[in-house]
Amino acid sequence: MAVQLNKTLINARLKTIYDNWNNATQNDEFGIIADSDALLLLSGDPAGEDEPVRKGTAFQTWLLGYEFPSTFILFEKNKIFILCSASKAKFLQQIKDGNPPVPIEILVQAKAKEPPTDALQKFVDAYTSHKRIATLVKESYSGKLITEWEQALLKSTQQPEQVDLAQAVSAYMAVKDEEELKIIRTAANLTSTLLIHHIMVKLETILDKEAKITHDQFASQIEFRIGTGEGDDAKGPDMRVWSKGRGLQEVDWGSTEFCYTPIIQSRSTSTGYDLKSTAISSADPIAHKGVILIAVGMRYKSYCANLGRSVIVDPSKEQEDIYNLLLSLQSELMREMKDGVTAREVYQRALEFIKDKKPELEKHFVKNVGSVIGLEFRDSAYVLSSKNARHLRTNMVFNLSLGFSDLVDDTGKKYALHLVDTVRVGPDKATFLTDGAKLPIDTLFYLNTAEDQGDDQAKSSKNPPAKLPTNGTPGKIRRQGQTAKIKEHQAELHAALQREGLAKYSENWRQAWREGGKLKHYVLPSTAKRKLSFFLCTGFAVPFHINTIKNVSKNDEGDFTYLRINFQTPGQLAGKKDDTPFEDPDSTFIRSVTYRSADSHRFDTISKQITDLKKEVNKREQQKKEMADVIEQDVLVEIKGRRPHKLPEVFVRPALDGKRLPGEVEIHQSGLRYQSPMGSQKIGELTFTNIKHLFFQPCDKELLVIVHIHLKAPIMIGKRKAHDIQFFREASDVQFDETGNRKRKHRYGDEDEIEMEQQERRRRQMLNKEFKLFAERVAEAASTSTGDTLEVDIPFRELSFEGVPFRTNVRLQPTTECLVHLVDPPFLVVTLNEIEIASLERVQFTLKQFDMVLVFKDFTRTPLHINSIPSSQLDDVKNWLDSVDIPMSEGPVNLNWGPVMKTINDDPYEFFQQGGWSFLGGAGAESDLEEDSESESEFEAGSDESEPEESSDEGSAYDGSDASDESGSASYDDASDEGDDWDELERKAAKSDSKRAAEAKTRRGSDVSDEDERPKKKAAAKSKANGKGKR
Repeated sequence: MAVQLNKTLINARLKTIYDNWNNATQNDEFGIIADSDALLLLSGDPAGEDEPVRKGTAFQTWLLGYEFPSTFILFEKNKIFILCSASKAKFLQQIKDGNPPVPIEILVQAKAKEPPTDALQKFVDAYTSHKRIATLVKESYSGKLITEWEQALLKSTQQPEQVDLAQAVSAYMAVKDEEELKIIRTAANLTSTLLIHHIMVKLETILDKEAKITHDQFASQIEFRIGTGEGDDAKGPDMRVWSKGRGLQEVDWGSTEFCYTPIIQSRSTSTGYDLKSTAISSADPIAHKGVILIAVGMRYKSYCANLGRSVIVDPSKEQEDIYNLLLSLQSELMREMKDGVTAREVYQRALEFIKDKKPELEKHFVKNVGSVIGLEFRDSAYVLSSKNARHLRTNMVFNLSLGFSDLVDDTGKKYALHLVDTVRVGPDKATFLTDGAKLPIDTLFYLNTAEDQGDDQAKSSKNPPAKLPTNGTPGKIRRQGQTAKIKEHQAELHAALQREGLAKYSENWRQAWREGGKLKHYVLPSTAKRKLSFFLCTGFAVPFHINTIKNVSKNDEGDFTYLRINFQTPGQLAGKKDDTPFEDPDSTFIRSVTYRSADSHRFDTISKQITDLKKEVNKREQQKKEMADVIEQDVLVEIKGRRPHKLPEVFVRPALDGKRLPGEVEIHQSGLRYQSPMGSQKIGELTFTNIKHLFFQPCDKELLVIVHIHLKAPIMIGKRKAHDIQFFREASDVQFDETGNRKRKHRYGDEDEIEMEQQERRRRQMLNKEFKLFAERVAEAASTSTGDTLEVDIPFRELSFEGVPFRTNVRLQPTTECLVHLVDPPFLVVTLNEIEIASLERVQFTLKQFDMVLVFKDFTRTPLHINSIPSSQLDDVKNWLDSVDIPMSEGPVNLNWGPVMKTINDDPYEFFQQGGWSFLGGAGAESDLEEDSESESEFEAGSDESEPEESSDEGSAYDGSDASDESGSASYDDASDEGDDWDELERKAAKSDSKRAAEAKTRRGSDVSDEDERPKKKAAAKSKANGKGKR
């Protein structure tokens, strides 16, 4: 395929060259070329693979996008001469025809078997016509064209003065444009992904198993991740690693390579630690203790990214302090590296920081803290050292390299530490392009001692669990203080939560809340005719609102029928509803009215009418309550001037009425439209202003590829209320040919199955690409329409865990902003910043499962119960909750959250004054069951009376169940493998009954009022359960 040059980009960079050249002064970065008449760029034969990239080659690549060996370029003030071969001239003709800022003349040399041309002589004449020319004087080249050039110059009588062009070339390439930054971000993403998902994982395995592997062997294994071999023996990139990185699906692996062989060093390295990028991985076995230095750099489309990490196994306190100092120093320099500061100031700030924190480390600090990185791995003109006065500019990219060398540990052995990242300079501060595996929790490993292992074995022998939860890496290596770090962070989160609660619910808030609540109680109920009943009282027909009537009963006694109407009055026990508000509870109330009549049929009619009216009013109130948050969207503004972007052949959930057929989604100016093949069925007003979250879930390890939209307020789809709209397509082709066809007759073995798998893989990749592109277009259109940024959120499958948020066990996947389940309805979307606290319940050593309750910042919302999470995932869930800054608590039993939330809603001010969520114990706190056994029973799950029947707002719009109904469904896992026989169980039950009866008799004698109240509640609940359908 012919090489296509980016003419627009080349013209822009030619303009940059001439603008800076023409405006150069002696005092700026281009001062060296201010008085030059021309600029000369030479190139000879290609350099060897082991040689570093030459500045001239880098400059040519920066300008043209490709390397053109044996090509000369002479920049004059008003013209450009290019000397090259005929084949290269065909490609470079594109520049000449692309309206460049100055005219271009291409001088073509003759081919080997053709008569020579005067192209070289013309180029020499143009060169010698100037008095002062800037070129890369320190670079030497080889090749046939270089030899002919040198011979032609010897024959020339006039030789222009040469000045070094190197500093000007560095200045041209230092500030990166958007195209360069995009490529460098990909290179940085490749490097970070390799470190996080392969190097660190492999290193932990080596340390845990004490595997014997040399430094160079480990480095070679790392290099193999981008593929090995050529031709038929070629092996492609290891997608098990690269698929875990974000945005690496479109990488051109042919343009990906390592900047240098990865460097692995440990205390067993015979040559000692070396912080230079020219260090090599030795053939010595990796030591399983002490400091391990890792350095890896990757080049993508000729642009470099680099990072380095220090892993310390069994660190001393001093080593921990020095590593934490490196982290703090890096953060300080990120704030210092901004537009306008000099390289010297950055290095001086680093020295000042070290002198202030640990002055004894100054002599061990590196002589410079990095340099500009890009097409060249290291640009000597922009080294961050004490002698460089060059200024940093926005969009410069640096290899920020910090380190201490020749340090001595407790055993007298020398070691070194380094921390290296690729960063971009911004107007106010620098930002990281590479990241990951940097915090102490990721890089400091501790060895479990024999005593600790003995204690663990002793504990496990007494009470062996089904599966021991691991913290970090199993075996002998564990991450540095992971549990302690989480506990410390959670303490900070709980303290901040208490402060926020006290600040939000202050005394002034309490006073305003009380006044507002009092006014609320003064509101009189509606007096619509159809909601009234008239009863004869003292000779007058008196209207009563249907809500004042509790129930109606009818009894036949002899020749008469008695009709009794019971009213709502203060002091009555309430069921699931709140107590009816009364303006003055101390007033005199009619509790019931009884009528007598000989006309039994008339009383039957009246009783039925009152009951039906009450049911109708309750039904209307329930419907009104359900529809209260449904909004009517604005009219969809269609896009004009072009066809809308479409996603064809997709299904929608909730499904439309009628036959299930795929339709298409269109992106318009103010929203989305789903058009079904049945022309009358469409969702026409899904406006961008009502979109809260936008998700794209790829079909990797799933049967569906999904674009999911979670709404701010529900909308009506048909006759149903929906919080979520989902567009999906099935990823698998369900049509299989199980019979022998013509294709199978001529094939043997597994070739056809392999081909089908490859087709399936390609199909999934195409689906992911198509749906992701559509989701990004939706996000872009929504951001443009509303002015608020909407980003596409992608679930992290590697962080997923199983649980029961509704009726079935599903896979819950965290995203950047939410916790979601999108595969099957009912869907679950929980916004993380709306969560007040997470309570982990039934966390016990012997249980195989635990529950999680998410309490929302809006206390009027029902807490979300996620039940039956495997205990093996407890650490993963805790790490995730801690990483997203959600306070959490642990407890051995389930709480009855109905009374808890009612207590909080009754008076939030008093709740936080008494300690807020401290009653849960906080993260990692031990529950004192002996002391709290009495108070615990109040909130222990046993009755569902106080649990609301509505599901969380974040759940599906068409599933009305509450997950809390199943809060105790997994308690049968506690049962021991060995049970009692039936006779023993009968004896125990009889003994328990007699004991309970004796206790009840004792309580009846001491406290009659309490005893009277409890049976009433149970009886009321029972009668209500058994009285369904009664009139």
